[in-house]
Amino acid sequence: MEVFEAIPKQWGNSLGVTIPSEIIKKEHISSKKKVRFLVVGAEMVNLKKAFGTMKLKKPTQKAMAEIDEGYD
Repeated sequence: MEVFEAIPKQWGNSLGVTIPSEIIKKEHISSKKKVRFLVVGAEMVNLKKAFGTMKLKKPTQKAMAEIDEGYD
């Protein structure tokens, strides 16, 4: 598995992304081989930066203990 960033370019009515040649060689990609793409937009990157910054009314451990009480 390889990760890279690319800027999509207009290709007819669609957008296309060029896969770097070193990744094509390393992963043995050919024109008839199926590949899978995971698309992560800029909003997701910003979400990762914000993760864990929300202040809760209760500490997480206390909230988890209350959830566990229901299963006793």
